[in-house]
Amino acid sequence: MRKLLSLFSGAGGLDLGLTRAGFDMAGCVEKDGDSRETIKANRPSWRQPETGDIHSHRPHELIEEFHLAPQQLALLAGGPPCQPFSKSGQWKLGTTRRMSDPRAQTLKAYLDIAEAALPEVLLIENVAGMTATRKRVTQKHEGFDVVTSRLKKINKKHGTEYRAISVVINAADYGVPQHRHRAFVFASRDGAAFEVPPPTHGADPDDPAHEGRNVLRYSTAWDSIGDLDEADFDPALLPTGKWGELLPSIPEGLNYLHHTERGDGEPLFGWRRRYWSFLLKLAKDRPSWTIQAQAGPATGPFHWRSRRLTVREMARLQCFPDAWKIEGATTSARRQVGNAVPPPIGELLGLEIRRQFFGERPRPKESLTPTLREDCPPPEPPAPVPSAYLPLRGKQSAHPGAGQGPGALAIAAAAAVASP
Repeated sequence: MRKLLSLFSGAGGLDLGLTRAGFDMAGCVEKDGDSRETIKANRPSWRQPETGDIHSHRPHELIEEFHLAPQQLALLAGGPPCQPFSKSGQWKLGTTRRMSDPRAQTLKAYLDIAEAALPEVLLIENVAGMTATRKRVTQKHEGFDVVTSRLKKINKKHGTEYRAISVVINAADYGVPQHRHRAFVFASRDGAAFEVPPPTHGADPDDPAHEGRNVLRYSTAWDSIGDLDEADFDPALLPTGKWGELLPSIPEGLNYLHHTERGDGEPLFGWRRRYWSFLLKLAKDRPSWTIQAQAGPATGPFHWRSRRLTVREMARLQCFPDAWKIEGATTSARRQVGNAVPPPIGELLGLEIRRQFFGERPRPKESLTPTLREDCPPPEPPAPVPSAYLPLRGKQSAHPGAGQGPGALAIAAAAAVASP
């Protein structure tokens, strides 16, 4: 069994997939108390240090705590917090602090432990913005640049040949019932390259681009959670706040843009004046939109019955097995599930790491992705717009563009005042 060390383990989605692919868990490092309890409840044999704060450990001492020696570890995997590279922050403010954000220090801590362990393979997971190029974002130091630069120093000092390779994967392309784009950075100690496996699912299985491969249709929300659908549900799941009663007027698969001049509803909002997840609703016959970790009262995706998703439904859309317990209060459980890597993606990458880097021929286990169903009912009919919202009708201006919204302009004005 090849040893795996997990950093920023969260609810264990990536780790569950990697261990299903055949890696042996040497230890998990996770700071959040509820996430630590989730790991303990589901995999009590996965060893955790007394404190999960990665900054509280000296790298060599942490490696020794898990009874590992340099170059003994097969895989070091982890997903440092993604907020410094988030697309929502970029959209809202026109910029993010990125590597100057204190939370980005976790990426540097990961690399410190990588240098101490010198594993055969490194795997880093993050939002796609972590690998943004300088052409797209004006900040001088990007996450991928930091990884590349640090690996060059490690190579020079230790005689290794790590070479970072970044790929962006959409989970829906591999059977997960959710469009979820995430960046994965690979580096092998001997410099070997990594190639993304071809998709197993697609919007059009007969597309010539699949080159005759046996590609299935995308897994849908109905495939995943249709068996949990009930007309009678807990009223506590109904959305609250200013916009809660507007949600039933949004058709399945759409968001607030339905109620703009370019949509088919009432012109209540300006085009792209809100972030894309505002009043976003699932469609039964399509993959879910990306599950959110920290959703506000009007942040989707919402269920097609115009309610919030339950934690179990969220976990299903992430392809956690039903037996996987998520510990903590509801808000914490939603955050844990929303931050997780879908286990089938972890398993896919684990199997490919074994094939491409170790020359092995592992056999996958029974899939965690949902069985494709043929009984999807028609969409729920949208409700009329409540009269309380009709005074908003009228000419609404479109968003002026990234970095030009009220939040971004306020930050720019404050910076101008503060500068000498």
